[in-house]
Amino acid sequence: MNLTGAIRRLRPKRPRPPRGTPAGTIRGVQSPTQTAVDVLAYGSAGGGANYVELANPDVAKIQELLSSYKVVWVNITGLTDVERLRRIGGLFNLHPLALEDCTNLYQRPKIEDYGHYYYIVMRMPDVHRKDTELEQFSLFFGKGFVLSIQEHSGDCFDPIRARIRGGKTSLMEHGSDYLASAMLDAVIDDFFPHIERIADKLETLETEIMTRGQKENVQIIYAMRQELLLIRRAIWPLRDALAIMYREQSPLVEANTRFYFRDCYDHTVQIIDALESYRDLVSSMMEIYLSSISYRLNDIMRTLTVISTLFMPLNLIAGIYGMNFHPDASPWNMPELSWYYGYPFALGLMGLLVLVLLTLFRWRGWLKT
Repeated sequence: MNLTGAIRRLRPKRPRPPRGTPAGTIRGVQSPTQTAVDVLAYGSAGGGANYVELANPDVAKIQELLSSYKVVWVNITGLTDVERLRRIGGLFNLHPLALEDCTNLYQRPKIEDYGHYYYIVMRMPDVHRKDTELEQFSLFFGKGFVLSIQEHSGDCFDPIRARIRGGKTSLMEHGSDYLASAMLDAVIDDFFPHIERIADKLETLETEIMTRGQKENVQIIYAMRQELLLIRRAIWPLRDALAIMYREQSPLVEANTRFYFRDCYDHTVQIIDALESYRDLVSSMMEIYLSSISYRLNDIMRTLTVISTLFMPLNLIAGIYGMNFHPDASPWNMPELSWYYGYPFALGLMGLLVLVLLTLFRWRGWLKT
């Protein structure tokens, strides 16, 4: 587990516009991902193809699709080409402040109602990574259009594209609001595999702490805690925004589609409940680890104390017979020094004392681990 990477994801460097920059200024993002525009239109109004898919069309072609198809989904990948983003934003009459938020990364997840369209900004897991790496994802939807903007290539929308290409799907029967709810649901559901991975890791880690309690586990516990906090920061404000959105009446959202937004809200609640449970588990694991360290330290100190206690009477005997009061000077001066078996007697006495003390310690339960 890369602890430094976890901290860097939690506290990423947040580039801010220069001081004095007018509000609504769209700034490009330095990224190796060049701007690409993919358009998927479906629900032909004139009896034409059931859907059409184009790569990097111009604004005029997108305008033509808007008049010919029920729903037009424009997906922009990469934020380096500011001019193209501005032209497409002008086509849908998007507010400059909303476009500015798209290019100012690390926005707080939110949902804003601009009258003729909704603007949603949230965090989306990177599908190319197994760990939790999030990118900013922006979504606009109004009557007949959905505009999605993401930092990098690769997303969780391939099943939605496959459903549209297949033709027989409920997406064909609804408008852009239903497509937006399906995309929101896909992004939110993409957090579940990461939460399950964290849960599996915590289960394994809990066993290791109880059995071995290695020092490296502290770093893993801390990294898990940071990862949970990262997901929580992405989901918590989105839950509050979805709660407001599915309750309010809007001409942009059909009555039946509101239930799908409520389903997205329910999924965010499930994620937050799981996050809170795992955060408590992480805290408990840290307490267990610290308790195990304290217990092992106490066990070591108890062993050392027993050894020291065993040697105390031995040191006393050795100290007494080390005074060297010669018995020839007085009959009271250690007559044992003249004994034929004096040395074996002293060793036997020492061994007997050790056995007596060990028996006493075992009887008192002090030798149990």
